[in-house]
Amino acid sequence: MEQFVMAAVTIIVGVFGCICYFFLSNIALDRLFPASGPKAGANINRANQIRPWLFMFPALALLTVYLVYPVFVSVYLSFMDAEGDNFVGAANYIWLINDDKFRESMFNNLLWLVFVPAASTFFGLVAAAVTDRIRWGNFAKAMIFMPMAISFVGAAVIWKLVYEYRPDGQEQIGILNALWTGMGGQAQTWLTSPVINSFLLMIVLVWIQTGFAMVILSAALRGIPEETIEAAILDGASPLQVFMKIKVPQIWGTILVVWTTITITVLKVFDIVLTMTNGQWGTQVLANLMFDWMFRGNDTGRASTAAIVIMLMVTPIMIWNIRNAAKEAR
Repeated sequence: MEQFVMAAVTIIVGVFGCICYFFLSNIALDRLFPASGPKAGANINRANQIRPWLFMFPALALLTVYLVYPVFVSVYLSFMDAEGDNFVGAANYIWLINDDKFRESMFNNLLWLVFVPAASTFFGLVAAAVTDRIRWGNFAKAMIFMPMAISFVGAAVIWKLVYEYRPDGQEQIGILNALWTGMGGQAQTWLTSPVINSFLLMIVLVWIQTGFAMVILSAALRGIPEETIEAAILDGASPLQVFMKIKVPQIWGTILVVWTTITITVLKVFDIVLTMTNGQWGTQVLANLMFDWMFRGNDTGRASTAAIVIMLMVTPIMIWNIRNAAKEAR
């Protein structure tokens, strides 16, 4: 009950605080640069130049406090010891390169990068194309998109039950083992099986991100001019040819944006791994490695070094994504 009250108060204070800020700051700006008198024109121009920055100030302040400042602190701590008191130079980076768990995390992150964006974008594109052609397409879209409303932890708990294992002789409550034993196989501890378990974790993120890809790509498909499709049909193109040679090339920019957005999500994947395996049995990823050193190893230096690696991997993709989105907008 106490948490509910705190959440309600936070929401109310936040919403009304923003309203009051924008209202009062607008009044203050108008009084500082009044739109009357001999300098009315100059005041209006100055107010119009300042007003956007005034309205963006809360967002910029929060970004500085919660994004920019932590980046500089993380870089600083990556050159310090476990307590953050003594300078150790590049020792943390040398340790990271030679650490077996780091190499395992990099390998797993690469597997995630290859499989998840490709599968999510592919299934999202197929779902977008199919649901636009069937009568109950809107209902199907709602069902496919629904996992996006579930937190990563919630989705991980659901799928952990899907992969649940019970010893021989007991009823299998996990869907996967129930199907496997129903086909004559022996129940497996899926989440402890190397390599296979990593792909089973990836399926959870694919299940979540397919809905996101579908919504974006569906909007892009609907924006394709009908004239090009009709011309292709009149020339004798089959539905598959129309889709692959007419539709896909025209939405290729959107496909790349979806792909890179999911890629950034994959690089930061943490919740699913922590909830389902905690990085055990060969499933460790960079974000979970960072968490382990920060909160279990109590080593801010090594944790910050892992965080910097994640940031360096995400930043180029993010910059490319922003530039590509800007080109699309123009």
